[in-house]
Amino acid sequence: MFGSVRKSIGRFLDSLRTETAAQEVKRTHNLFEAAAAYISACAEDDQEQIDETVTWVSPEALSFGVSELACRAVIALARERDESPQTVARSLLGLPAA
Repeated sequence: MFGSVRKSIGRFLDSLRTETAAQEVKRTHNLFEAAAAYISACAEDDQEQIDETVTWVSPEALSFGVSELACRAVIALARERDESPQTVARSLLGLPAA
């Protein structure tokens, strides 16, 4: 009798461990990962990837991440080109020099 009770409890505990392990496997993404994946997908015109990345974080967080990525990219290009960030940003957008 105690053997069958112990087996039942063992199966129950195993199922709890499996559920916990499955929840731990589900990876969460931070806003910078989401922004990088979103921008990369947009550059490659990969609508499937775009649709997936917009679910990783809130729209506000994604917007902040994209903005931060844009700032860092413009700063990096400005340093590389030895130009001002404003000149680089206007050039990337196809605007005339200010």
